[in-house]
Amino acid sequence: MRQSSMPGGCGLVLSGGGARGAYQAGVLRGLADVLGDEANRGPFRVLTGISAGAINATYTAASGARFGDAAAGLWDVWRNLRLENVIRTDFGSLSKLGLRWVFDLGLGGGGGAKRMATHLIDATPLRDFLREQIDAEAIRHHIHTGTLRGVAVTATSYASGTAITFFDAAPDVQPWARTARMGQRTPIELQHVLASAAIPILFPPVRVGACWYGDGGVRMTAPLSPAIHLGASSVLAIGVRYQRPDQQVRELNEGNRMPGVTLADIGGTMLNAAFLDSLEADAERMTRINGTVGLLTDEQKRHQISPLHVVPILMIRPSRDLGALASDQLANFPSFLRHLLRGIGASDDSGGDLLSYLSFDPAYTVPLLELGRADALAQRSAIEAFFAG
Repeated sequence: MRQSSMPGGCGLVLSGGGARGAYQAGVLRGLADVLGDEANRGPFRVLTGISAGAINATYTAASGARFGDAAAGLWDVWRNLRLENVIRTDFGSLSKLGLRWVFDLGLGGGGGAKRMATHLIDATPLRDFLREQIDAEAIRHHIHTGTLRGVAVTATSYASGTAITFFDAAPDVQPWARTARMGQRTPIELQHVLASAAIPILFPPVRVGACWYGDGGVRMTAPLSPAIHLGASSVLAIGVRYQRPDQQVRELNEGNRMPGVTLADIGGTMLNAAFLDSLEADAERMTRINGTVGLLTDEQKRHQISPLHVVPILMIRPSRDLGALASDQLANFPSFLRHLLRGIGASDDSGGDLLSYLSFDPAYTVPLLELGRADALAQRSAIEAFFAG
């Protein structure tokens, strides 16, 4: 695996997924349980995230080396989170945004660019909530003192279509540019986290500097790369995608019958493609590269343009389908939002994947916390071997 700087400890990589981010918080709590006293001695020196993962990564980074404390605090954040902490669900807010879409579509943009609709949901409460939860000054302090080597969050530029990774790191880490993705050094602020978590169409774009940004999962095809660029010599990644056995995949597709399709079905599939698939593909790619690099002699490695070395990776994934767990969550949404979701096809039988991204309710997030913790504890041996190695 190529990297742009010297190895700098273990990196934590967190993918996106809306309310599914509760699963990551559960895994982190389980990791702290496994590590015991070592949890507050800084197991991660590099932390990167996208979308909900950006929220979890920056919250954790603010605690510096005290990972155990961060994991416990993040567990409480997700356990107490409510939908009203994330979006406005009142009739006035939802109907106003809906009418704006009708107005713009009906007039063909004749209302002027400044009035054109760009989102379906008012996420102002999320800004206020995260302002209380994420200590940007503490992140800068931990990087300045060397407690952390680097922190990064990724957003998608609507101006260029590029995945921009905003990072703050040790002085020797250099910005990078690859096809459709680049790293930009800057102190991590609330705006960067909000931009990374702004799910297109659902949440409003977020302005950072002179440009507008949306969710980083849309264009980031290599979510492990920021951690490598920041100097991580090993990577622990937490995904939110249930990995079905091959036989189950075949059975699901060969015997599946779908009498019709709804906008909720389409939306859920598109969100899965943006948030779930890239991390899985990148982890497979890293595993193959590790295998190839492992076959090279030291002499062959030295003759490469960039230094090559194996980057150990441990992936922790849900043992259950998080979309399926949200299939009964529609009843927990506020009445008018529930009415709108039914209008695009969400029900107790369909649209579970879409609902899983918006189900910021303890009825959904608490089971995900518990599942994540249990999944981490179930991999105790692998986790212990990973950190010992």
